[in-house]
Amino acid sequence: MSATESMRNTELADRAKRITARELRVYIDRTRGSQAASERARKVMPLGVPSSFQSYDPHPIVVRRAQDAWMEDVDGNRYVDYDMGFGALFAGHCHPAVRSAIEHQLDDGTLFVTPCEMNSEVAELLGARYGLPLWRFTNSGTEATMDAIRVARGLTGREKIVKVEGGYHGHHDEVMISMKPPISEAGPADAPRSIPGTAGITRAVLGDTIVIPYNNSAALERVLASREVAAFIVEPVMENIGICMPQSGYLQAVRDITRKYGTMLIFDEVKTGITAGWGGATGVVGVTPDLVALAKSIGGGLPLGAFGGTRECMDQITSGKVVHLGTYNGNPLCMAAARAVLTEVCTPQATQATIDRNTRLVGACQSIIEAASLPAHTVQFGAKGCVTWAERPIENYRDYKATDFDLAFAQWMHGINRGVLLPPGLDEQWLISVLHADSDVMHYAEVFQEFVTELTA
Repeated sequence: MSATESMRNTELADRAKRITARELRVYIDRTRGSQAASERARKVMPLGVPSSFQSYDPHPIVVRRAQDAWMEDVDGNRYVDYDMGFGALFAGHCHPAVRSAIEHQLDDGTLFVTPCEMNSEVAELLGARYGLPLWRFTNSGTEATMDAIRVARGLTGREKIVKVEGGYHGHHDEVMISMKPPISEAGPADAPRSIPGTAGITRAVLGDTIVIPYNNSAALERVLASREVAAFIVEPVMENIGICMPQSGYLQAVRDITRKYGTMLIFDEVKTGITAGWGGATGVVGVTPDLVALAKSIGGGLPLGAFGGTRECMDQITSGKVVHLGTYNGNPLCMAAARAVLTEVCTPQATQATIDRNTRLVGACQSIIEAASLPAHTVQFGAKGCVTWAERPIENYRDYKATDFDLAFAQWMHGINRGVLLPPGLDEQWLISVLHADSDVMHYAEVFQEFVTELTA
């Protein structure tokens, strides 16, 4: 970077901080009801939220209702929702077909704790999309990845697993490691240390989880060569650090290396899922794992996860060698919602039309960035997209840590005060749902243009 570019980036960061300071005051003034609700909640819930992801400063938006592609907070402010439940609501808020399916099922019961016919139907639908024959249902993505790892360990008889630095795979102990580690503690870029992401992780668990960089097949081969690793769990497209795309040939190399050393390959498609395309990210990248974990988008807004795999893997459950349990697994209410999502709502045609709509939004934002010569770029994967405040595409967690979070936070604060609700983590991606109209989609670009105009004035 030249001295001139460095000076301009410093000026942009300074302007961003001024925008943030002003927008924070506006935010506090227009969300007094959310602030009061948060203060009440803090008396009975840690941080005042049911999940720590939902806590952010100065206080979170407290939502009263949502429909289609919008949400309304307790102060009466309305937002176009680009968060969409961290990607869970590809079908939109309360899609008529999903709502009808749920209402119909309510007449027949919500929980049987014995099989229902829809279990087979939904499993068949997932098998058709992912090319994997056997499936089990869970209640969340965390459970799906946890159970997939257990199956891999049961099959291989090995204990260690490998994950990538910066990857998030749910909140069970084995994967709450090196999710967002401090660079000062994380060790060499090509051989990161395993850093616990929370208190409560035992040394034994920490020792069984090996961390490597994304997009580095040589690092993967190095750690698998001991033949002690049961599974490599990875998002085929990383979505815990914006959207980080695999380099050409990386995932095929991963597939070849895992097969070479007898390690099971688990694709965590909890975030990508059917938002990536009709066959998920697995279908887009053209690489089939041994096991895949799903959740979010397949449930239409209800809590649902699933994991599927090859017969060799899933027959570990058939034989009783691996036990998979859950009172609410495959409950008929969630099955009804999933069946509607997979057959009526997120059809191949509707999925492609939504992805095309997102392409127009991503293109508009990229044009704004280029016209202003900003140190940023856009990334698209299916119906998801993001603006990453870095000049070049990121390839791994260390690249992500070099992005400009002052600019990212200023954009987020500016947008939320103008009805653009993005995920609060600054490292998430927007989702366009099948219920976003063209006007909803392009509202983001219009507000982004306003922000860029002020930033570069």
